[in-house]
Amino acid sequence: MEIVTEDSVTTLGGWHSGKVLVAGSHGGIIAGMLAAQARVHAVILNDAGVGKDAAGIASLGLLESIGMAAATVDRRSAPMGKAELALASGLISHANYHALASGVRPGDRCHDAAQKLCHTPAPYGRLPRFVEKRYSLGSARRQPPVIGCDSVCLVRPGDNGKIVVVGSHAALHAPDPRLALAVDACAAFFHDAGCRGEPEGISRLPVLDRRGIPTAAVDHRTARIGDARSMWESGVISFCNAAAVGVGWRCGMTVPEAVACYRATAISAAQRVCA
Repeated sequence: MEIVTEDSVTTLGGWHSGKVLVAGSHGGIIAGMLAAQARVHAVILNDAGVGKDAAGIASLGLLESIGMAAATVDRRSAPMGKAELALASGLISHANYHALASGVRPGDRCHDAAQKLCHTPAPYGRLPRFVEKRYSLGSARRQPPVIGCDSVCLVRPGDNGKIVVVGSHAALHAPDPRLALAVDACAAFFHDAGCRGEPEGISRLPVLDRRGIPTAAVDHRTARIGDARSMWESGVISFCNAAAVGVGWRCGMTVPEAVACYRATAISAAQRVCA
């Protein structure tokens, strides 16, 4: 059986069906649903530091329910969004029942675990089709509006000029800098996915800084990855780019506090222009 790698589960297609997948995505619910939708044989994801409510490994139980073997690599052993590095150097941190039954154990090298997953039984069930989840966050009357997207693939062209709160990790997984964020939002928030400050873990931030978009990452211990509403309700900023600092954001701010700060700064700037 073939072992394949993808930096993001958002790029999965029919050609992944029946293969063992090692992906650079977090191990949350959305990633698991997309892997199941692509009908992979088994999957290894990134535990994203596990984080609040163990959201970084929530897909393991979900996939167990349909008979799919699934595991995660330790975020400290492999960066987000880099599947080839995960396969080469990642260490298994968590595994569901079907992966354990195939011999996968925490501490295994990812490559060895993937080989074991080639011999596990095929999934016997199907999950409901993945449904896109977008939200209007905060007061709809306040400007600019705040849009929540559980995954970056849910950001739409109409989100230009809005504040976007995105449940995806802050690591850029594609060579095209434009893919850091497909729209010209006026501000953005991503999830830090257990980043300890290494540049690759928050690589969207400097890219968006060059586009003049204030961007922050939210601490994985304070909000569930893949859950924009959780980021809005309890997320606390762990990293900011220079543009974000320029509008008054700082580490330790909550997401609503940062949004209020941005709006106040924008109003003040507009008043100075009018004067």
